[in-house]
Amino acid sequence: MSDPLDELIRIEGGQVLATLIRLTGDIDRAEDAVHDAVVIAAESWRRDGVPERPGAWLTTVAKRRALDRIRRESARDDKERQAVHLLGEPDRDDGSGPPDAGAGDDRLRLLFTCCHPAIGRDAQIALALRTICGLTTTDIARVFLVPDATIGQRISRAKAKIRHAHIPYRVPDDHELPARMTSVLTTIYAVFTAGHHAIAGHATSRVDMADEAIRLGRLLVSLMPDEAECTGLLALMLATDARREARLDDHGNLVLMALQDRSLWDHAAIAEAAALVESALRRGRPGPFQIQAAITCLHGLAPVAADTDWAQITDLYGLLEERVPTAVVRVNRAVAVAELHGAPAGLRLLAELEGTAIERWHLYWATRADLLRRSDDAPGAAESYRRALECPCNDTDRRFLAAQLATVSHPSVRIAT
Repeated sequence: MSDPLDELIRIEGGQVLATLIRLTGDIDRAEDAVHDAVVIAAESWRRDGVPERPGAWLTTVAKRRALDRIRRESARDDKERQAVHLLGEPDRDDGSGPPDAGAGDDRLRLLFTCCHPAIGRDAQIALALRTICGLTTTDIARVFLVPDATIGQRISRAKAKIRHAHIPYRVPDDHELPARMTSVLTTIYAVFTAGHHAIAGHATSRVDMADEAIRLGRLLVSLMPDEAECTGLLALMLATDARREARLDDHGNLVLMALQDRSLWDHAAIAEAAALVESALRRGRPGPFQIQAAITCLHGLAPVAADTDWAQITDLYGLLEERVPTAVVRVNRAVAVAELHGAPAGLRLLAELEGTAIERWHLYWATRADLLRRSDDAPGAAESYRRALECPCNDTDRRFLAAQLATVSHPSVRIAT
């Protein structure tokens, strides 16, 4: 169980870092200053209690640390002199109040900086997860299914590119927005996914990141109201997040969607998402986020699991795979095909992924195990659950997988999940 004070510091620290990056113009310097402030906060707040405005407290201390470091340097360039000026300005809010809307939002500025076209796509997402979400290199490596060192190199190169190319910390002008749209949307969704389904620890330990992604999604829609994919992304996140309260039982165990208490779902959010995706699709340019939103809304609008429109969902996954031919999409399509045509049909789709990097993903093995179980292949299902348990996953998923393994290994045993 995570320390509530550590969680508070982590959550507040994300906004503070975005502000310090804007003020200093340097990610490394801002990270150092925020790290110093976090260390001081951990000691001071435990001793004296949490201040009334923790964000303001952290921002003030981080600004002072950054200013001290820059002033100690013997020579400063124009960028550093500007940083000294900004850091030395009187504190107006110090990050304690609600973020400014649109182009004045520090995290949105940082997001667009991370997604500059000069930075590689994978590096964009890795840097955003590091700076906006505060994820560790190990956590980010789990997202990409690659070694830690690979992520470390991507982040270092992205920081160097921002520094050497003098990439500004700002939301681009209107005419520049479309060129960044795909990268920004993909990155926001990566932030949402890391919050909705935490990479490590408890499954819902980082829901603040999902909330932040939805907030950024709303800001993006306000900036680009005519971009259907922006609307699609917001709809996708709202419809997915609407199931939050039903995903775990009273003991913190995972509850599969088909078994969830749908009265706990946020039906107002699902209705908003459905209206958004319908308006987006009417524009006649169905992109990946709109298609995923339509799928998620179909799940959300079914009164009971048996009423799920698997035929339409299967068709939509086919369209999605045409546009985004990734292994993750294939796994999800296999689930839909299995519901419509039977488990063997889903297994045939998964067979094409054997020997690929997706085998590092526990949900690939969990899906395969479930389809094998439904095909009356208990030994095969047990082996796939074992392979799933060998992959990195959060504690909640691990408990679920272990329970499923016990069930298929000893059919007479029924373990609540």
